[in-house]
Amino acid sequence: MTVPASSDADARASDVSRTQEAILAAYAELIEELGTDDVSFRLIARRAGVGERTVFRNYPTRVDLLLATAAWIEQRIFPRQESTSIFDTPLAIRAAMESYDQRPELAHVVAETTMRGISGAAPSPRRARLEQMIDAEIPSLGRAERIAIVAALSHLDSAATWVTFHREFGMSRRDIADAAAWAAEAVLDPVRSRVG
Repeated sequence: MTVPASSDADARASDVSRTQEAILAAYAELIEELGTDDVSFRLIARRAGVGERTVFRNYPTRVDLLLATAAWIEQRIFPRQESTSIFDTPLAIRAAMESYDQRPELAHVVAETTMRGISGAAPSPRRARLEQMIDAEIPSLGRAERIAIVAALSHLDSAATWVTFHREFGMSRRDIADAAAWAAEAVLDPVRSRVG
């Protein structure tokens, strides 16, 4: 079973002003149309309906803008349904892979930003939630097993996984979703019998 995304994501999304929202949405649209290299601050400002200085005032550098846009994309375009059980995680991962496939340019932006670790971007933002579910459902797991499961699931549930499957293996939407969900199931199968 899944529930709407946590209030942490909602709180971060509400921290963005209307002007910032317009800028980030405009940049995301332009990325899909032109790619990241061909988008000037002037073009973003025009699309957002603000002055170019307003863009610079909110995001002084291209890196600041890219990082903020990647975070905005994750919250607004690729929102997650939170799993209520660690054993529902494969379904959430499947849904994430399918959503990345619908907006590939934006998935690439999110993946590349987090893989580079720009300004401390978290490569596994759902790690804490996975740890909470393991604590609640499988408290008997040892430290090494716990780390292995959290590491595997948090990185399977990422734009970077989608990009890797898509770029390196040339996999289709369905194949990516199947492979990621299957891998998550394979990680969880050995501990199903220990559910407390």
